Amino acid sequence: MYLTILILPLIGSILAGLFGKKIGVTGSHVVTISCLLLSSILSTVAFYEVILSDSPVYIFIASWVDSEVLNISWEFLFDSLSVAMLIPVLFISTLVHLFSVDYMAGDPHNQRFFSYLSLFTFFMLILVTGGNYLVMFVGWEGIGVVSFLLISFWYTRVQAVKSAIQALTMNRVGDMMLSIGLFAMFGIFGNLDYSTVFSISPYVNEIAITIVGLLLFIGATAKSAQVPLHVWLPGSMEGPTPVSALIHAATLVTAGIYLLLRSSWLLEYSPLSLIVIVLVGSITAFFAATSGLVQNDIKRIIAFSTISQLGYMVAAIGLSQYNVALFHLVNHAFFKALLFLSAGQIIHSMMDEQDVRKLGGLINFLPLTYSIMVIGSLSLLATPFLTGFYSKDLIIELAYAKYSFSGTFSYYLLSITAGLTAFYSFRLIMLTFLTIPNSSKVKYLNVHESSLIVIISLLTLSIFSIFFGYLFSDLFIGIGNNAFSSSIFIHPSNINLVEAEFSLPLVIKLLPALLTALGAFFAIFTYQNKPEFFVDLTDNFIGKNIYTFLNGKYFFDIIYNFYIIRKSLNYGYYITNVLERGVIEIMGPFGLSNVLFNTGKNISKLDTGIVTSYALYIVLGLISLIFLVFFPVIIDISNYPLLLLELRLFIIYVASFVLYLII
Repeated sequence: MYLTILILPLIGSILAGLFGKKIGVTGSHVVTISCLLLSSILSTVAFYEVILSDSPVYIFIASWVDSEVLNISWEFLFDSLSVAMLIPVLFISTLVHLFSVDYMAGDPHNQRFFSYLSLFTFFMLILVTGGNYLVMFVGWEGIGVVSFLLISFWYTRVQAVKSAIQALTMNRVGDMMLSIGLFAMFGIFGNLDYSTVFSISPYVNEIAITIVGLLLFIGATAKSAQVPLHVWLPGSMEGPTPVSALIHAATLVTAGIYLLLRSSWLLEYSPLSLIVIVLVGSITAFFAATSGLVQNDIKRIIAFSTISQLGYMVAAIGLSQYNVALFHLVNHAFFKALLFLSAGQIIHSMMDEQDVRKLGGLINFLPLTYSIMVIGSLSLLATPFLTGFYSKDLIIELAYAKYSFSGTFSYYLLSITAGLTAFYSFRLIMLTFLTIPNSSKVKYLNVHESSLIVIISLLTLSIFSIFFGYLFSDLFIGIGNNAFSSSIFIHPSNINLVEAEFSLPLVIKLLPALLTALGAFFAIFTYQNKPEFFVDLTDNFIGKNIYTFLNGKYFFDIIYNFYIIRKSLNYGYYITNVLERGVIEIMGPFGLSNVLFNTGKNISKLDTGIVTSYALYIVLGLISLIFLVFFPVIIDISNYPLLLLELRLFIIYVASFVLYLII
């Protein structure tokens, strides 16, 4: 059953991709959705057996690398962490496939699109169920390649291809550092198997553990879009909206979080790595929230929300609260998929209009979509008793309960981020649904709710966004719960859930909620009564520059392009033209062959066939030989180095040998 969960999405991808012309568009839809639906059902059974019944499953397939010093197998591990990841990956992928049936109905490449989606899901399943780091790395690389194919799916659009290349190259940086981390891990532990590495880690030097932990974190930083390797994620919006939903909710960006969760047995023995992780996560959350304040593309606003929430998860990992980070990952997957698919419904209805300044008044045309997007936004804001409430606020409280500089810094930064998130979330809702219409009449005449299959997808995600956190909070983060004790390790000195629950002052607990309410109220009041307020703020020099700075995403793209990419290209041009085509070609085989050829050609010119020329050569050679023989008599040899004298004797011996052979 467990291997069937992995194989079914691959079968659907192969059938839709290789036999798409035979089975047709409808056949591709039926095959891929059926395979994923069956995998989702089986993952629910696995959830019951592995997590609720505490029966992890290990499956050995075959030996992969078998040498004296390294033994790696094709093996899969279905423990509580892996199976908890299967739920959002498969459920959301199935719903995204359903949504895509209507959203991509007019696209001529439906079979290719559904094949890519299923292949994306398959590699993500390989990543989360791999039994060692190398099998996990296969899935890691697989989702990177397929994400490139999906982001550049509309390959005739130059911007889509550029965004896909940016995503691939930026992830290459993280992949390289992860590869180095795996080599370092092999050098330190002698293996890449989870059980071996984790059992030895308490006895390894802390500096070595820190090096491995930081290398793994840099790999996760690129995949999960943490500062400064985050710039590819907003650009990935150039792909179709279902792709954005799948990437941002359950697959690509969660891979880095999963890597850190799986490596908890390593990170817990490296305090420096944990401090770096919590600081980077907190800064990323704040950066993304401030950048999202002034974005105008509806999908980019939600994309920066994703970066911000990933920052919350990374900060939770840095606080050693891995089960809370996992819970927020699962919760976030449901309401973020809901927000993206709702945005896709709006874009589809408004004839591909994505600028929120050109929308407005859609509450009368899309009341169901409005209700669903409000549900997703409220869950994102950690509204009490919705899904996001049970994990997001807890992360902020745990940060303060750390009672350290990094924890306090994280608490205040994440609390401010919560208020900013509320502001730009309700700014999106106000500009899209509740302000006056700002687009053409033709677009509004075309607006309509989608088909039943889309509504089913959105309503299902809405139910998860409302009830999942309440139903499963005790399972994931309940005090005294040991459902994840076999897959997640928290050092006893880092356990502070009790302090966060019972010892914090009331004002500390309520501050994030108060800032959230304030941000939401400010957005609603301002855009309802004085929408020109924010325009007036940019009339002066300071306001204009602040807006430019935030809208330009802290100028990370400019810094990369002018100071890294351009410098690298100029350096590569210099290397190619000066070293490769210059020095290396002259000193290398090509240059040597030219020298030998030209030398032989010049020597051959001496063969003229004229006797007087040969006599001249003989006389010159004889004079030179006599000069070499009597050189010590003619010139004082004490002023010359010994090497020159030895060279003279060598020439005399060679000349004498040649004369002997001739005679």
